[in-house]
Amino acid sequence: MQEKIIEIANRIKELREVSDIAPDEISSDLDISVETYLKYENAEVDIPASMLLEIANYFKVDMSLLLTGEAPRMNVFTVTRDGKGVSVERRSQYKYQALAEKFIGKKVEPFVVVAEPKEEEPTLHSHPGQEFNYILEGSLKLYIHGNEVILNPGDSIYFDSNYLHAMKALDGKPAKFLAIIM
Repeated sequence: MQEKIIEIANRIKELREVSDIAPDEISSDLDISVETYLKYENAEVDIPASMLLEIANYFKVDMSLLLTGEAPRMNVFTVTRDGKGVSVERRSQYKYQALAEKFIGKKVEPFVVVAEPKEEEPTLHSHPGQEFNYILEGSLKLYIHGNEVILNPGDSIYFDSNYLHAMKALDGKPAKFLAIIM
């Protein structure tokens, strides 16, 4: 998985350099510290999926280009077979599988996410936009803006992802959910 993180980081760095943008300029526009941005670009830390989406939007490219190095080509439909989406381990707490990386001009980024059970509390994060999560398997505790919501299979939540949020698998079992980032 580290190799994948390095590839993504290299693509981001190349886009920035080709665009003749300084690290402090992009970090300011993304509202993160230049130190954090450079850690992403140098593959020193993994990049959250929400930040990948922000970076893709910043450069006006599809997130698939960052994930795979290939521009999406499909414009009528795309099929992602079970377990065949581009997998990216975004944080130690979550494993993401992109579901529409080949489609041009997506208005949302759909993922299947697996939250692994962890003893420690998850790290809160935020990102511009909105998010929809639909629980497929297991139970998930969602922390959002000072609230804790327990979600079970068949439950869903739609929220403003500008607010700090995190998820945690419950009962010592992984939780699998459909996440749509808008």
